[in-house]
Amino acid sequence: MKKWMMTAVLAACMIPGVAFADAAPGDIIVTLGEDLKENQKQELLKEMDVPSDVETITVTNEEEHNYLGDYISKAQIGTRAISSTKITIGEKDSGLNVETNNINWVTEEMYANALTTAGVKDADIYVTAPFEVSGTAGLTGILKAYEVTTDIEIPEEKKQVANEEMVKTVKLGDRIGADKATELMTKIKNELAENPVETEEDLRALIKRVADDIGITLTEEELNGLVSLFNKMKDINIDWDQVKSNLENVRNNLSEFLNKEETKGFIRNILDFFIALIEALKNLFK
Repeated sequence: MKKWMMTAVLAACMIPGVAFADAAPGDIIVTLGEDLKENQKQELLKEMDVPSDVETITVTNEEEHNYLGDYISKAQIGTRAISSTKITIGEKDSGLNVETNNINWVTEEMYANALTTAGVKDADIYVTAPFEVSGTAGLTGILKAYEVTTDIEIPEEKKQVANEEMVKTVKLGDRIGADKATELMTKIKNELAENPVETEEDLRALIKRVADDIGITLTEEELNGLVSLFNKMKDINIDWDQVKSNLENVRNNLSEFLNKEETKGFIRNILDFFIALIEALKNLFK
């Protein structure tokens, strides 16, 4: 079992904040994969330590494909929705925590990216399955649960861009390493903040230059994908002040991971950098 205090911020800057309409601190929402057997559902509910009358939302494999089918292969998504989640609403400014069990493809960082992209904050998220699974149903389930709970429909194009950035970063990380992929995405955003581009050709040249500067050779497919992604970002209404506030809460609520001396200063510096970057990005794409 792993735990991740939300520090994933690359995809955290695309969708205005989403707040729970009627939810109060301590409220719990559970999502269950549709293809779980009844005994598996009961075992997971027991593992989650939730009351018998807890609100549950079912996630289908079809919904997984609808959310992720353009970015992940059908084989990667699979044919069954198994992973499930428990969402506990936290106190204001308590931060966002993600914990997983038996999830072997979608990481805590990926879940945190998707949640922050959707503007979700102040919640504890637990993603689990009765055996090892990729976890894509968990990601879909969290988004669905928040949308149902808030009674606010997140526009499809915003969901798609959030998922696309997450998946593109992770898939690029599979080839060049997560650190390099993170560095590339961050520096592209930094360059765009300081030197906004006007044409797709300029954007393509900027991405290639940044990749070259940090020693990355992008394939043509990867380059085309990043150009398309950053073009889409320009069309999304961004609440930069909300995103900055979310990141400040993350920085102020770092716990056991950052208590390690070897990581404390490094991660704090990263978060400080992103907060400063977002302040600069507020003037971008207006």
